[in-house]
Amino acid sequence: MIRDGNSKSAEGAVDPEIVGAPRESGLRPAVSGEAKSAAAGELHRRAMILALTMPSNQFFTHVTAAVLWGLPVPASLLRDAFGRLRDLDVGVFAPLRHPRRAGVRGHQLKRGRARVVTHEAHAVRLTTPASTWAALGAVIIDHYDLVAVADAVVREKMFSDDPPPLATLEQLHASLAAGRRVGGPALRQALPRVRTRSASRMESRCRLILSDAGLPEPQLNYIVFDHDGKFVACVDMAYPRQKIAIEYEGEHHLRDPEQWAKDIARYEALAAAGWFVVRVTKADVFDGRHDLIRRVRQALRARG
Repeated sequence: MIRDGNSKSAEGAVDPEIVGAPRESGLRPAVSGEAKSAAAGELHRRAMILALTMPSNQFFTHVTAAVLWGLPVPASLLRDAFGRLRDLDVGVFAPLRHPRRAGVRGHQLKRGRARVVTHEAHAVRLTTPASTWAALGAVIIDHYDLVAVADAVVREKMFSDDPPPLATLEQLHASLAAGRRVGGPALRQALPRVRTRSASRMESRCRLILSDAGLPEPQLNYIVFDHDGKFVACVDMAYPRQKIAIEYEGEHHLRDPEQWAKDIARYEALAAAGWFVVRVTKADVFDGRHDLIRRVRQALRARG
């Protein structure tokens, strides 16, 4: 998706009774994808209702915390195979026993293994973004998705109205180093592959697919200028030396005539600046990755 730079913002406040530490705060857009947005919205609604009666020693964690932070969790974690919405993930610190009630999936966490904050916008207690990612190592089985969630956590401010990062790479490392945990090996494998300039789950997956195929890792959200130094576009992924742009086309780009017209104009501007564009869809990322790899490899060979 070619963009010229727009987004959103807010901040979470650290609860001094739980932890006094560096800010890991901010809001993100809701979990992306129409198929997931309804489930994420309903999970969010139920969490807000439960929060009204939650004891002060309980907090949201795991998938529920990820949804509240707006992280791109896989759709498979939001509903089970029968379409039932996931129970809310609620945690306590040991030695308290994990919560037991209908609609709740209880977790007992060791002190020092997770940090808890109060979300400023939602006014609910939940694990920090870095602690939330570390907890997801126990439930996200897809390596690419574990990297994509971390990418979203540390996403840097790239455009004027982007929110600040939810956390830093150092905070992810600290959460992982806090102690042994379920999913630790998967987290350790994912962390070196985390990048701060990936703007979406699909961009993250596409980057990883290409890297795992032995292709050079593309630069992320690369700004293209023409021969006169005039801004042309910010492309999802790029091989600047070869002037190859890789663009993920979300479904809304195909359904929105105005957006589609803008995309065509920008692709023409990229071509006029000497760039070749490889356009990628959801089917390429999930079902046709071999064809995606072939197309990018051919473009790299052709442009030497």
